[in-house]
Amino acid sequence: MSDLLSKLGDFLSQPKEKPPLIIILGPTASGKTGLSVNLAKRFDGEIISADSRQIYRRMDVGTDKISHKEMQGVKHYMLDVCDPDRVYTMADYVREATFSIKDILKKGKIPFIVGGTGLYINAIADNYELDNAPPDMHLRKELEQELEAKGAEALHKMLSELDPLAASKIHPNNHRYLIRALEINLKTNKPKGNRRGEPPYETFKIGIERDRDALYERINARVDEQIDRGILNEIKTLLAEGYDRNLPAMTGLGYKEFFPYLDGESSLDKCLEELKQNTRNYAKRQMTWFRRDDEIYWITPEEADSIHYTLSPKS
Repeated sequence: MSDLLSKLGDFLSQPKEKPPLIIILGPTASGKTGLSVNLAKRFDGEIISADSRQIYRRMDVGTDKISHKEMQGVKHYMLDVCDPDRVYTMADYVREATFSIKDILKKGKIPFIVGGTGLYINAIADNYELDNAPPDMHLRKELEQELEAKGAEALHKMLSELDPLAASKIHPNNHRYLIRALEINLKTNKPKGNRRGEPPYETFKIGIERDRDALYERINARVDEQIDRGILNEIKTLLAEGYDRNLPAMTGLGYKEFFPYLDGESSLDKCLEELKQNTRNYAKRQMTWFRRDDEIYWITPEEADSIHYTLSPKS
């Protein structure tokens, strides 16, 4: 039995004052999906996605959403919860994901949170006290225009002056969170918040530690596969259905990079290279975020892969 299975088994068998929650996290293309399904099958669990892009319906290829076949009969939550034009906040996610965790626990099963959106994971595990300021689309539009005119660094500097704590947690290139943090500060005249409350769960956090070059190779291969899986048709369909290309969902990684090709302004190869670079940069930011957490139990890709072969008998 692998060290991970042994430690996880010990964690689940020990008496607890709070419900258990297993968290599998890491950068994009690190292998979280396969590991989470195998562990959920072994320990009778169900999976809650912690991916800020996979919440959208009809956006499957560009977000690398798990397929029904890949789920292998394990129930998944927080996928396809809203249309691409809906404003969906972190508070919405926490509310619905918390309901899903309670539903899983009522069945006597183990909840698994799986994904790469660190803020979503921390909000659940650390019980963030979230600001529920409703979206102000007029103010948001103004901030988006200022972002386009002055650049992300200027907006990040503004946020640093208004809310240094929030600015320290948000990368300037994360435009969506940057604008939302400014929106809350300007609308409420108080810091964004995200203060930790009393953690509601006893957590076991797992991360897959891949060599950077190997991770980048997996990212590059995944991007190339998206063409065969139909990413261009997916984008064309979304546009044909009336979803504006400037929606937050459509300006995310995996979609905006192909607009120049669809507009006849760039070659497909150039757009693919742009997506690969942007995805590698995103993975680097994800790892920077996760490296700050000393509670994560890191495993090698080899150990993650070996777990697949230990499932057949369960004992």
